[in-house]
Amino acid sequence: MLHRMALRVLPSLSLAVTEDSVRKQKRLVMFVPGLVAFGVYRVAKHLLPLTEPVVLLMVSGLVALLTALLAYRIGRGTVWRTVVMEDGSQRLAWIAGWIGFVYGMQLSLLVLALLWLVGYDYLIHPDGPAMMAIIISCTAVARDAFEIGHVRKVALMGRPFPTFPNGRELRSLLGSHAMELGPWIGAGVIIGALGAGLGYFIESPQGSALMQLSAVTILGGALALCAYFGGLRPRASWTAGLFATKTSELLKYWWWPGLAFASTYYLVAAGGIIFLLKQPGIPTPLAVGSGAVVAGMMGLYGYYLGYRRQLEEQQGQGLTSALLRCPFVMGILSKSSNAAATMSVAQGSKV
Repeated sequence: MLHRMALRVLPSLSLAVTEDSVRKQKRLVMFVPGLVAFGVYRVAKHLLPLTEPVVLLMVSGLVALLTALLAYRIGRGTVWRTVVMEDGSQRLAWIAGWIGFVYGMQLSLLVLALLWLVGYDYLIHPDGPAMMAIIISCTAVARDAFEIGHVRKVALMGRPFPTFPNGRELRSLLGSHAMELGPWIGAGVIIGALGAGLGYFIESPQGSALMQLSAVTILGGALALCAYFGGLRPRASWTAGLFATKTSELLKYWWWPGLAFASTYYLVAAGGIIFLLKQPGIPTPLAVGSGAVVAGMMGLYGYYLGYRRQLEEQQGQGLTSALLRCPFVMGILSKSSNAAATMSVAQGSKV
């Protein structure tokens, strides 16, 4: 899900996918696959045992795979032959396999875990959760694949992007900044494990899971915020950037992507434990391990986003200073007039 974070946090990507014309087309791209996914569910429930979690995830993943390819092609705005020639099999395989199949299954587990948490258990009442898992994952995959396709189209038209949301720059960062990343990942592993371990003191499975989720979400989101400033100013103290930023902006970034994706990752892990491993709840050892992995990832991703953001600052001198200061750009981009003004200023910039 790193691609989703990058598409909303990094200004060059966010500006490209939040233009009014793109938003209008994206609504239709999300609506149609949702209807198709509903039809697929209605047919599949009579042909396949969707009461089995593995079968449901496979159906959801395959639907998402096809959706990702079609939505990416629409975002590219050209015919399939051109897409294949310009993007190559490796990129299309990434779109189909990772953005489609894997991401679709992750989102389905997220939906099932969230419904279980509020008392709507898929294993007891499978129809509703199964339908929602297929439809919600399909529409989310369509949105993200379309946005990635649009970014690729704009890039081929001559507008360079310092970061493409496929994780390649993250792998490079792991090789070149391992010493800087180590403390953030290590801190995440420790606080995530400790936070998830708090569920041990609650007997109820749902209550224990809610305590684990809350602790990992709050701690992981806070760590992602701090790590973001660590990557944003690698040669300075991360606390300097933290204290120099307005509280309202810090809260926005802590909420999204910090809290949002820490909770998302933990719910995916919880869904895997409950429905694939057939556990009545989330056992403390598995919760501790999941919390450690999730918070460690949030530390890694926070630093990565900050680091890529500072590279955009170095290259994007034409962007307004207000946009570059704000770690959470959606508040600015949601106002079309402000977004249009920023785009006009940025036309001649390297971003």
